[in-house]
Amino acid sequence: MPVLTTTVDPTDGAHQAKRADLLDRIAAVDAEHAAAVAAGGAKYVERHRRRGKMLARERIEMLIDRDSPFVELSPLAAWGTQFHVGASLVTGIGAVEGVECAIFAHEPTVKGGTGNPYTVKKFLRLFEIAAQNNLPIISLVESGGADLPTQSEIFVPGGRQFRDLTNASAAGRPVISLVFGNSTAGGAYVPGMSDYVVMVKEGAKVFLAGPPLVKMATGEDTDDESLGGAEMHARTSGLADYLAVDEMDAIRIGRQIVARLNWRKRGPGPTLPADAPVHDPEDLLGIIPTDLKQPFDPREVIGRIVDGSRFDEFKPLFGTSLVTGWASLHGYPIGILANARGVLFSEESQKATQFIQLANQIDTPLLFLQNVTGYMVGKEYEQNGIIKHGAMMINAVSNSKVPHLTVNMGASYGAGNYGMCGRAYGPRFLFSWPNSKTAVMGGAQLAGVMSIVARSSAAARGRPFDEQADADLRAAVEDQIERESLATFMSGKVYDDGIIDPRDTRTVLGFCLSVIHNAPIEGAKSAFGVFRM
Repeated sequence: MPVLTTTVDPTDGAHQAKRADLLDRIAAVDAEHAAAVAAGGAKYVERHRRRGKMLARERIEMLIDRDSPFVELSPLAAWGTQFHVGASLVTGIGAVEGVECAIFAHEPTVKGGTGNPYTVKKFLRLFEIAAQNNLPIISLVESGGADLPTQSEIFVPGGRQFRDLTNASAAGRPVISLVFGNSTAGGAYVPGMSDYVVMVKEGAKVFLAGPPLVKMATGEDTDDESLGGAEMHARTSGLADYLAVDEMDAIRIGRQIVARLNWRKRGPGPTLPADAPVHDPEDLLGIIPTDLKQPFDPREVIGRIVDGSRFDEFKPLFGTSLVTGWASLHGYPIGILANARGVLFSEESQKATQFIQLANQIDTPLLFLQNVTGYMVGKEYEQNGIIKHGAMMINAVSNSKVPHLTVNMGASYGAGNYGMCGRAYGPRFLFSWPNSKTAVMGGAQLAGVMSIVARSSAAARGRPFDEQADADLRAAVEDQIERESLATFMSGKVYDDGIIDPRDTRTVLGFCLSVIHNAPIEGAKSAFGVFRM
C-alpha cells in the first residue's frame, strides 16, 4: 500500500503560529477538564475522604487493569449550564480482567451524586455505546437519586436507564453493580436490575424510600441499616450477592466477577501490521488552523494517524474535495472519508456513496474526518442534481451497517454534518478537536441570510429599512452562533463523546476500534434505500 508523503515543515513560521493557536485551545479545554476532575471542590472532597471513601475516578482507577487506558466519555457534559461540569457522573470504557467494559461512577462530592438532565443524557449515551458494541456494564454506585428541582426533566427520560439495564442482561451483556453508598429511590433499581450486586458493609444503603419518607408515608419508625443496609440485603432481602468489607474489597470482588464471565469478542481481531505512522503526530498541531476559513490537506492528517502512514486512495482524480481510501489503524482495516476543501459537490457525493457501499461489501468500518461547510448551492449545482446526489450520500450513510467513527477536525456545518456522519447518524463514537465548530452554518452567513430576508420583507411592505437595528441584530446573531458552535458548547450538550487533543487521535481511535470489535462486523449487502439517479 502506498505511503503518504508530506510537505509539512515544522520550522515554518505559519506552522509555528498555528501550533501556538491550537495549544492555547487545548490548554483551555484542559482547564475545563480539570474542573470536572476536581469534583465538588476541596471542601467536599476532604469530607468524603474523612469518611474513608474514594472519589469516582479513584474507584475506576482501582477497578481497571493496571496500566490499561480508560477512555472517558462526555467529560464536559453540562459545560456552560447551571450544573457542575461533568454532570456528577463519570462514564467511559476500560478493560477489567482483559474485558472491555462500559463503566459509570457517580461523583458523590457533587450534590451527593444526584442526577440532573445532563447526567441522564450522559448515562443514556454510555448505555447506547454499550449496546452497539456488545459491552458488559459496571456501575459504581453512590448517588442520592434525582436532583429534585429538575425532576420534570429527569423523571420521564431517566426511566430508560432501567429498560436499558434489563435489555443488556437479556442480550447476554452482564450488568454488575458495586454499591459504595446511597442508592435510593429510583437509584435502588440499578442494583435491583443488575446481574451481580456487591455492597460495602456499613457503607451501602439501598432503599426505595429513606427513613423520613417511610415515616411520612406509613408512620413507621426505622433506621438506614435495618431499612436498606448492606448486611440486611446480604442476609435478609437477598438483593446483595456479595458483602464486601470495604471499598477495595468491593472492587476486588467486581474484578473477580468479570474474570468469571468467560467473555469472548464476537468480532475479528486486528489483521494488519500496526506499525506507527511514518510522520510525527506532533505535527498535527501546526497543520490544523484555528481559523476554519483556512484549508488544509486531510492527507497530512491521515498520514499521522494510520499504520505506517499507508493509504490506498480511492478515486483520487474524481470529486477531489473529498478524499476516500483504505488504511489500517492499530492493525484494524478501515475506510476513510475526509473533507479536503469543505464543500461537497455532486461528484463528491457520488464518490462517497460508492465508497460506503464498497466498505459494506467487505465488512470494513468507516472513519469520517469532518471539515465540511455543506453541500454546494447555486443554480448550476441545483440543475446538475445536488439535492439528489447529496440525498444519495446521506442515504448511504444512514443505511450503512458497518461501524462508523467520526472526528470533527474543523467545521461541521449544515447538511454536510449529516453526510459526514454527525451525531444524528449514529456513529459508534464521535470526537471533536478543540478548534472545531458545529452549526447549521457559520455565524456571518446566518446573520447575512436573516438580514437579506428582513430587507426583502421591508421592501415588499414599502417600509423603510432600519440599518442600525439590522447591524445590531447581525452582531448579536454572529455572537450567538459563535458561542453555540464551539466544541465546548457542543460537548456540554453531549453532542459528541469528548474533545480530544489531535495528537491523541490515533490512540483514541485505536481503542475505539478494539471496542467495536466486541460485536460482529457486518455490512449492509443490499439494504439501502432508493438511490435517485
